[in-house]
Amino acid sequence: MSGDDDPQEQTIADDLVVTKYKMGAEIANQAMKAVVDAAKEGVSVINLCQKGDVFIMAETGKVFKKEKDMKKGIAFPTSVSVNNCVCHHSPLKSDPDVTLKNGDLVKIDLGVHVDGFISNVAHCFVVGVTKEAPLTGRKADVIKAAHLCAEAALRLVKPGNQNSQVTEAWNKIAKSFKCTPIEGMLSHQLKQHIIDGEKTIIQNPTDQQRKDHEKAEFEVHEVYAVDVLISTGEGKAKDAGQRTTIYKRDPSKQYGLKMKTSRMFFSEVERRFDTMPFTLRAFEDEGKARLGVVECAKHELLQPFNVLHEKEGEFVAQFKFTVLLMANGPLRITNSLFEPELFKSEHEVEDPEVMALLQSSASRKTQKKKKKKASKTVENATGQPLEVAETGAAE
Repeated sequence: MSGDDDPQEQTIADDLVVTKYKMGAEIANQAMKAVVDAAKEGVSVINLCQKGDVFIMAETGKVFKKEKDMKKGIAFPTSVSVNNCVCHHSPLKSDPDVTLKNGDLVKIDLGVHVDGFISNVAHCFVVGVTKEAPLTGRKADVIKAAHLCAEAALRLVKPGNQNSQVTEAWNKIAKSFKCTPIEGMLSHQLKQHIIDGEKTIIQNPTDQQRKDHEKAEFEVHEVYAVDVLISTGEGKAKDAGQRTTIYKRDPSKQYGLKMKTSRMFFSEVERRFDTMPFTLRAFEDEGKARLGVVECAKHELLQPFNVLHEKEGEFVAQFKFTVLLMANGPLRITNSLFEPELFKSEHEVEDPEVMALLQSSASRKTQKKKKKKASKTVENATGQPLEVAETGAAE
C-alpha cells in the first residue's frame, strides 16, 4: 500500500491536527444538538437528516476559508434510525417518510471532517420523555446499558489496553441489563480521510468472528470512533430490503463504468466526497444518482452502508464518541447529551470489576495549558473563539 513517496501520515502528535479534530468535533456536537432539539413528536425523519447535513455544510464552510483546496464537510451523513432500526437510515425525498411519535427510541448518527480528520458522534433518546415522567421498562434498560458501555469504553480505550477488553466489558454490561450488543458491529480507528481504519473493536462476536477478528493494542496518538449498539432482543441485525442511501468510495477498486450516467455520478462522488461516506440526498438530481449508483455498487467501486433492522418490537440504543489517545491520556472530543435522570432501569451493573471501572474517573488532569493553546489556534483559524469540547464522564 504505502510507497516511499507517500506523504508522512499526520497524527495527533501534531497540534494543528488536534485542532482540526476539535473543530470538527465542535461542529458535530452543535449539529447533534440542533437535530436532537428538533426531534419532537410529528417531525419528519427526512427533515431531521437534511437539517443535520445542511448545518454541517454551513459550519464547515466557515473554517479555514483561506485554504481553498482543503476538503471539509460531512464525514457521515445524518442518519435517524427509530426503534428496531439499527443504523444507516437516512431516507431520500422519494422514500417513504417516517414521522416521530412520542415513545419512539431515536438514534441520531453523524460525522464531520476538517481536512479529512473525522469526528463522529451518535446519541439516542426517547421522544416526549421528561424529568417529571422518566422512562422505565425495556427502553430505559437498553439506553442505560448502551450509555454505560460507552462510559466503560471511555476508560478502556487507552494506550496499552487490548481491544478485546472493551468487547468483554460490553458483553457483561449488556447482560446485566438483560440486553445484547448487536452482533459483529465494529468500532474503527480513524485516520486522515479514513473512517474505517484497520484497528477495530468488535461487539458480541460469533465464534467465527472471534477467531477472525484481529487482536490489537491501543497506542498513543491513535484516534477511535467508539460505537456502541445495544438491543433488547437477540442482537442480530438484518438487511430488511430497505433502500441503501449511504455509500463510500473504495479507492482500492478499479472498473471502467459502461453507462454515461454512472460515469458522471462517480466523477461527482470523487470530486465532492473523495473517500468519505455520502448520501444520495446530496445530489441535485436524485433520480440520476439512484440510477448511477447501481453500476458503481455492483462493481464495488462504492461500498454500501445498508439499513439494518433488529426484530420488530425490539429496541436498539446507540452512543458513539470520538476519542484522541493523547500522550497525557484519552481525550473525548464529541459530547454525550445523555441525561441520567430521564431513564430509570430496575437493573444495574453486577460485575465488580466493571463497577470499579465505571466508578473510576475518566477526566484528565493536565489539560488546562493545552486547552488554552488549542483554543487560541482555533480562534486564529476561524476568527471566533471556540468552546473546545472537553467532556470526561457524563456523570
